[in-house]
Amino acid sequence: MENYHIAEILEETAKLMELHGENPFKIRSFQNAALKIEKSPVRLEGKSIVELETIDGIGKSLSQKIHHLLVHKSLPDLEKLLQDTPPGVREMLKLKGLGPKKTAMLWKELQIESPGELLYACNENRLVELKGFGTKTQDILKKSVEYILSKKGHFHYAYGERVANEFIKAIHLINNSIPLQITGALRRKCETIDSVQFIAPITTESALQQAISTLPVELYLSAVGTKDDIQLTGPGDIKIQILFYEETEEAWNLWKTTGNEKHISLCFQKHPIEESLLKNLPSENEIYNQFHLPFLEPEYREGLNEIEKAVSKKLPAKLITTEHLKGILHNHSTYSDGKNTLEEMAIACRDKGYQYLGISDHSKTAFYAGGLSIEKVIAQQEEIAILNTKLAPFRIFSGIESDILADGSLDYPDEILSRFDFIVASVHSGLRMDREKATARLLKAIRNPYTTILGHPTSRLLLAREGYPLNFEEILKACAEENVVVELNAHPYRLDLDWRWIDYAVQLGLKISINPDAHSIEGYGDMYYGVAVARKGFLSVQDTFNSLSLEEITEWFKKKKSVPGSIK
Repeated sequence: MENYHIAEILEETAKLMELHGENPFKIRSFQNAALKIEKSPVRLEGKSIVELETIDGIGKSLSQKIHHLLVHKSLPDLEKLLQDTPPGVREMLKLKGLGPKKTAMLWKELQIESPGELLYACNENRLVELKGFGTKTQDILKKSVEYILSKKGHFHYAYGERVANEFIKAIHLINNSIPLQITGALRRKCETIDSVQFIAPITTESALQQAISTLPVELYLSAVGTKDDIQLTGPGDIKIQILFYEETEEAWNLWKTTGNEKHISLCFQKHPIEESLLKNLPSENEIYNQFHLPFLEPEYREGLNEIEKAVSKKLPAKLITTEHLKGILHNHSTYSDGKNTLEEMAIACRDKGYQYLGISDHSKTAFYAGGLSIEKVIAQQEEIAILNTKLAPFRIFSGIESDILADGSLDYPDEILSRFDFIVASVHSGLRMDREKATARLLKAIRNPYTTILGHPTSRLLLAREGYPLNFEEILKACAEENVVVELNAHPYRLDLDWRWIDYAVQLGLKISINPDAHSIEGYGDMYYGVAVARKGFLSVQDTFNSLSLEEITEWFKKKKSVPGSIK
């Protein structure tokens, strides 16, 4: 074991000790020893405890620990600290500008346990009011985390789409005659992707190579050309691929590069046909006709049950789009951890053409997010009444994102819960649950007569945190029995409810509410991502809760409050 390795272990131990608030003198001794050992010309490997004691910077106590490390290749102090520290918190310690003390604050006060959760917190503006942080630090950390996550080779759909659109724009500024079409997982609107793919006519290869050669090298690197494609590395090290097609084979190439392998295989199993008969067809619609199938939306083409649903004529007659949505529920204001005031959120919502806004700031237990005291609840409801008069016929519904507590109960006593028009019940803390505990906790919340919407059912953060395990069949059946709406949280880092459960939920008669969980006016744009994955789950207009008009949803809320659990 080399000296630098010993120094690294001692330094990591010191950082974890500081993270856990241990004796500062002990921490300093580890730090000083690490520094001196790294620079020492004396190799420690093979030294006895007595010999180690004589080396500058190593006292009696540390000599014993270092000897144990050299002999057993482990340090008990470090092993204990590692057991007490979530792996994601250790990753956070590596972030530029985030030392042990600040990491401890994020972990203990905001319950952030991974870089991915930190990124989500930055997007929710959680760090601004935290002592020692502020807007500048929050922005720096956000960029640092985005860089680290990008190195893992997978990206959120929202990021991939932004890169694709910026690439098309950059190419067209150089040569706007080059047609580029998005394909692959990005066209299917998968929640995460590992690359951005385009198709282009083979006749544009030379022009594309020329255009790419003039792109800024700090954004687009390592262009490699073959007879079939061009591959390059884009912003954040995301892979970009341009596949070429013969001009008469555009529809064929778009079709075969959009669907995944299983979807393509299932189509040929449904109706075996020679590829040569498909290559020159003018549209994807004509290709599906050859398979004796209706046109299947790009979002469907995952090789699951889309062929079966098409054959049995069970595809939705009217798939949900953003234009079908009449209002947006689950939003936050400056009353808790939002960036914009209640009035600003309402006016922006109205100006986007929506008929209503559901405001649902955090409840009191979420102190780290400025959760509302009972006094603040009453003050907000008084302001809502004033704004509803001012902004009529636009309507603000008074809601709350009530924490589902450890025992499954909701935040606030019943007399306060009864004051709201609707309640989004969500889990925000105590996420380390086994399947039995998590299911029981949610079931109790679902059966609370005041629960209107089950918020982000698994609390997952894509590419950052797995959701807690659930018996989803039991959860969704309970929601159907209690007439609780299930949220599809549209934030591109959540997209929770997972779209693969939507079809099952709808079969049970459940309504799905596509909610942005917006913490700012800009957050309303996330509705697009929610709709994208909702379409993957075959969600129709009639099964989407917030496709209800203002009159319809007002009546729904009224009935739910008068006889909780009675709405069918």
